[in-house]
Amino acid sequence: MVETNSDKILSDAGEGDVALLVVGDPFGATTHTDILLRARDLDIPTHIVHNASIMSAIGASGLQLYNFGQAVSIPFWTEKWKPDSWLEKILENARIGLHTLVLLDIKVKEQSEENLARGRKIFEPPRYMSPAVALEQILEAVSNSPLVSQTKGFESQQSYHKGPPKVLSPSHTLALTLSRVGTPHQGIKAGTLSDLEKLCEEDFGPPLHSLVIVGSRLHPVEVRYAGKWAIEGGSWERVAREVYGVIDE
Repeated sequence: MVETNSDKILSDAGEGDVALLVVGDPFGATTHTDILLRARDLDIPTHIVHNASIMSAIGASGLQLYNFGQAVSIPFWTEKWKPDSWLEKILENARIGLHTLVLLDIKVKEQSEENLARGRKIFEPPRYMSPAVALEQILEAVSNSPLVSQTKGFESQQSYHKGPPKVLSPSHTLALTLSRVGTPHQGIKAGTLSDLEKLCEEDFGPPLHSLVIVGSRLHPVEVRYAGKWAIEGGSWERVAREVYGVIDE
């Protein structure tokens, strides 16, 4: 309704109180900002009640919020549609050493092309992108993108505040996956992109999921905190030390 029939929300709000409940914070999506702007144009008074959001709850990973750059969203690919515009933003963050929060696609109340064309209100089962699918798409996009050269990884330096990384090398780029953040069954895994890619969907458990690409401004405290979730046999601490150049304080 928010996407396709928001005028109904605003028309009712002109006659009485209307509450729009949002999963996450109301300002986590531009759609909600648009509704507020149109309410303002219609002289409809509004009141915002802020809420917890993955945009701040990602701090559960141990990575500091002020070290994050632009967040990106990765949609499900199809055989004919493989958008990768999000990769450019990940690379922009990487060039200045910032972490990237990657939001994974959620498909709820979606119609097939046939049902949509025929006007049939039949909806597909809900789908939630897993980290396994996201990692597969990220690595395919990296390998095919003209923006990325696979010739070298991060420049190793002698302190944690380093020059920008040159590419997203799967074996030299650290990442974390976060599942069901804020619930009693929260799960976090840390390793290189290559380490995490070796896991299967069952290793991450049920949704909801998100992912973080770690930037080169990685601090020793971040390494130590997130190291609690390092994959057994993985390269979290070694890559943090040898590639990112993090020296423990």
